[in-house]
Amino acid sequence: MFRESRLSALVAHLYDAAMDPALWPGTASQLAQALGSTSTVLKLHGDGGQVSLLECTSNLVVSERDQAWADDWHRRDLWVERSVAYGMSRIITDEELVTPEEQAHSGFYQEWLCHLGIHHMLGAVFPTAPGVVGVLGIHRPRDAGTYSDLERRQAALVLPHLQRALRLGQRFAALSHQHSVALQALDRLDSGVLVVDADGHILQASPLADTLLRQNPKHLAVIGGRLSFHHPALQGKLTALIRAALETARGGLGTPGSALLIPRPQQLPLALEVVPLRPASVAFGEQRPAVLIFVRDPEAPLEVARLRELFGFTRTEAAVAGALGRGQSLEVIAMQMGIGLGTVRTHLKRILSKTGTHRQAQAVVLLARCITTAAPQ
Repeated sequence: MFRESRLSALVAHLYDAAMDPALWPGTASQLAQALGSTSTVLKLHGDGGQVSLLECTSNLVVSERDQAWADDWHRRDLWVERSVAYGMSRIITDEELVTPEEQAHSGFYQEWLCHLGIHHMLGAVFPTAPGVVGVLGIHRPRDAGTYSDLERRQAALVLPHLQRALRLGQRFAALSHQHSVALQALDRLDSGVLVVDADGHILQASPLADTLLRQNPKHLAVIGGRLSFHHPALQGKLTALIRAALETARGGLGTPGSALLIPRPQQLPLALEVVPLRPASVAFGEQRPAVLIFVRDPEAPLEVARLRELFGFTRTEAAVAGALGRGQSLEVIAMQMGIGLGTVRTHLKRILSKTGTHRQAQAVVLLARCITTAAPQ
């Protein structure tokens, strides 16, 4: 009963670890304990001889000095080679793979396994990805005796759960990577991105969106977790845009995507666009309806370093180009930089030459659209 309790706890742990990679360390030890063994290894063997060690008990870890020697034996693992020929996803023991004579004369036993203090093996190889074989090896020393039929059956119960847990872990890792890539892509847009629900509650905000909210408290606000405008008319328009976007996402008759301007005295207005967020399929429960809101500040600074990389500007030319991209006039640029208007015009001529444009308006469009805005601090 104690062994069965450990097996049940082990299976539960495998699925927990599939959802949280931080729980994988220690899995090998649980496998060894559940099956009355002293060591366990989980690894991947590729067609090209590559070996990836996923998890092992601490008594299988070698010193850094011996790592190359250990890597070589992992690649030449006799048990893995024979197990693949024996059959995938089949629980086997060392007795089925090698004869006593081979054990007595094999370097794999006499050099490698002797060093690790193991002799008997219970395990399996199983498919994971194209060209890659998963390996489960559970071991104990010679004096512990061979594995029984009961222990084979117990290992056979655990193996499919281990395979599923590894597959789930790979899928979750891939989804996590996709999620990370998507977030990084959103962070690099020249617009702040907000995900809001039907009531305007902010579910997620990009760093640039946080910066815009912080820099424009008189025009944009977060009240009770909701995106809000101080002007009632703008608030009503935002609510209508969110509802229309949600209708579009549900396949209704709403507007595909709409925008509005947020006036700012003595500044160019902020531009806000509400876009339907296509609902994803969910297995359990109901997905919370949401929309994407893009907020752009036409006066946001451009990444001057990127302008220099793209066009070979000097530092001053890049500063002037960045100001042009924000829509500033030559007179304002001269005043803010403390230089003469004629000097600014000279820099403009060089900017036109280096960007291949012929008019100031062309250069402004190019500069404003060729790179993202400066990363928020």
